Amino acid sequence: MNAIDLRGKTALLTGGCGGIGVAVNERMSASGATVVTWDLAEAADDRVDVASEEAVDAAMERLLARHGHLDILVNCAGITGPNQPIERYSLADWRRTLDVNLTSTFLCCRAAVPAMRQRNAGRIVNLASIAGKEGNAMMTAYSAAKGAVIALTKALAKELADTEVRVNCVAPAVIATDLIKQMSPETYATVIAKIPLGRPGRPDEVAALIAWLASDECSFSTGACFDLSGGRATY
Repeated sequence: MNAIDLRGKTALLTGGCGGIGVAVNERMSASGATVVTWDLAEAADDRVDVASEEAVDAAMERLLARHGHLDILVNCAGITGPNQPIERYSLADWRRTLDVNLTSTFLCCRAAVPAMRQRNAGRIVNLASIAGKEGNAMMTAYSAAKGAVIALTKALAKELADTEVRVNCVAPAVIATDLIKQMSPETYATVIAKIPLGRPGRPDEVAALIAWLASDECSFSTGACFDLSGGRATY
């Protein structure tokens, strides 16, 4: 039995074709939500460059015209960017990494909030990262972007505190997606050594937390950053 009830909810999921996005889609669909995925992949319900202001605003118009309302926004789109020391990090890579992780979150929140305000209801869940709390060496842009996602979440939650819209974020450590396959055995061992539980997280574990945060049961939590790091996070 699926304890989370999202029946009658329309959910927008960015990055819905990635490893975590697929798991979130499956979990929210199983909970009864109508899920609309935005991604650049062909499998997306709507192919949208979420780092583009024009593309996001146009896609939101299409979504509302078709579904009439938006109850849930999950900002799951993201890239890690290059793994480089800062002196070799190009400005183009810096800007692209911030655009995909941070600017997309801003643009999608900005597009979604008016519809949620109108109905005085909604849930926004942003995907941050343990890198946004601790900082990952050789990943300055990604760490900065995810730290800013946490700050954006807290600020927007306060901005919407006079409504029934709740805004939270999730900060995972390494999750067992295709990203792990790109790591060398040495890098993987180093990453896992930081996690007291001694393993990566699973996409379905991320999806389970996001499903609750997107539900009506999450009524008194807003502006929070929920740890999903197997004990790695210290605050």
